[in-house]
Amino acid sequence: MKFKVLVGISLMMLILVISCQSDQSIEFARYYSSGSLLYQSHCQNCHGAKGEGLNALIPPLTDTVFIKNNIHMLACLVKNGLRGKITVHKRDFTEKMPPNDLAPIEIANVLTYVANSFGNKRGTIDVARVGTDLNNCR
Repeated sequence: MKFKVLVGISLMMLILVISCQSDQSIEFARYYSSGSLLYQSHCQNCHGAKGEGLNALIPPLTDTVFIKNNIHMLACLVKNGLRGKITVHKRDFTEKMPPNDLAPIEIANVLTYVANSFGNKRGTIDVARVGTDLNNCR
């Protein structure tokens, strides 16, 4: 009898904790977890499991200053790729990054993951923001 009461109380507390999450934290978790899977299948091969990059060839994603200063350019980089020089962690990288055929929601997911991993803490990058950023690509 005591066991059933303890289980019941535990379940009620769990439901209470889950129901207390804000819509924003639920949305963030959804974007982040989907982004993790997309990162593994589309980005990890070059940028590494820990965002460390590949020596002098592929830039790391651990430069929180670069991510912060270029947050609105990231959607363009994912969608259109990159040719030419980019400076990250005070090092120049010239390898070509191929364009990606991800949908805007997938770009938002992967950017939310990257922008909140590897030492970065930038919050949710939602699909509306990605749409605006893609419209402003140079």
